[in-house]
Amino acid sequence: MVAALAAVGSDWLLRDHPAHFGQALGWRSTLQHWILPALTAWVIGFPLNNLSATPEWWIIFAMGGVLLVLVFIAEYSVADVADIRHPAATVVLTALSFSLFLILAIAIRSANFRLYLMLPTLALAAWLVSLRTLYLRLGGKWFFAWAFVMAVVAGQIAMALHYWPVSPIRFGLILLGPSYALTSLVGGYEEGGPARSWLVEPAVMLALLWGLAIWLK
Repeated sequence: MVAALAAVGSDWLLRDHPAHFGQALGWRSTLQHWILPALTAWVIGFPLNNLSATPEWWIIFAMGGVLLVLVFIAEYSVADVADIRHPAATVVLTALSFSLFLILAIAIRSANFRLYLMLPTLALAAWLVSLRTLYLRLGGKWFFAWAFVMAVVAGQIAMALHYWPVSPIRFGLILLGPSYALTSLVGGYEEGGPARSWLVEPAVMLALLWGLAIWLK
């Protein structure tokens, strides 16, 4: 319900946008701007529902509120491609998307979800994050098939890690590595250009995230 309210709130906010929305919007869809606000509210709910009313609960609640506000501001900024804040907002949304995926993976691992609950939750989150990231990077085009591939890969890795004695942080980082790398790889491939130019970033980020997973306990 909270995720649905966040999506509706994002729609309401964007329909007052002075550039491309407002009265001129009519019945034009703002679906692409619902994904991250809804996902943010959904992810914040996991630790809040699994903690009692302690100081830590209030800290997470406050940080989650700030994060949700940042998502709304960034979504508002990317709505207008002529906005000088558009490139920065795109970067922020991409970073927030994968940060939310990491937080969700850590929270699910910490809560010891059963496989039949963990698998669809993480696969759905991977699908939404990659779908929104590719939409932002590739000029407002939907890549549902590629996003489905990301979801399948993330689900397969999560299924294998479920039976390994790894800590929640390691679990999240191991899962985040290929999810980010594959999304970046697909983005570079669809943009075109020499293969070397779109292979470097995924390889570096995968090595960095998996290196952190090995180093951290």
